[in-house]
Amino acid sequence: MVQRTRNAVLDRLPTEHEEQREFVSWFRKTHQGTRIFAIPNGGARNIATASRLKVEGVSRGVPDLYIPAWNVWVEMKRQKGGRVDDAQLDWHCYLTEVGHSVLVCQGFEDAKEQITAWVRKQGESDGTA
Repeated sequence: MVQRTRNAVLDRLPTEHEEQREFVSWFRKTHQGTRIFAIPNGGARNIATASRLKVEGVSRGVPDLYIPAWNVWVEMKRQKGGRVDDAQLDWHCYLTEVGHSVLVCQGFEDAKEQITAWVRKQGESDGTA
């Protein structure tokens, strides 16, 4: 019984929160001096808090993370099962139209790979790579 429980814990997919936490930690260590911050858009809230945040400007579908120096938004999803909804897709299209980059990442490892590739591509396009 203990072995079955241990395997279930080891086989469990990380939550989106866990994936994002690991990515932000890695990003801050790897790209020191480049700021990244979370957009507090999701999560369970009571009606009063949700109403207050809505009138303050919180908008459903805005990506999870923003890197201002690079104009890059990061939408974090779980490794498996996470999908972009219509409100998120609408924001992604808008942000791309106004010249920002949006990365949709399936977990920490994918986010790390996509950011690394994005940085490499920027270095190639400006001749610094």
